[in-house]
Amino acid sequence: MLTLIADPTRMRLLFALDAAEELCVGDLALALHASEDAVGYGLRMLRTAGLVTRRKDGRMVFYRLAQGFPEPLRQHCLLQLAELSQVRHPDF
Repeated sequence: MLTLIADPTRMRLLFALDAAEELCVGDLALALHASEDAVGYGLRMLRTAGLVTRRKDGRMVFYRLAQGFPEPLRQHCLLQLAELSQVRHPDF
């Protein structure tokens, strides 16, 4: 599980979904400055692991964190993301 979320894109996806509750692939791609392909692949991996669920509304598909997402895992993701951002931007 930790290997799955060790990928920076997947970790950022989890953070974005935690912050916004529900987003589509296009909105996630814009928010993360990533391609829709990279976001779609990351979401597919997270959904397969049971960490993310999806909801269809017509042709749009919205993603959110799965019910019962483990709180310790969520906190770990947020701490790792904070550490990654400090390494990249030591001025902040």
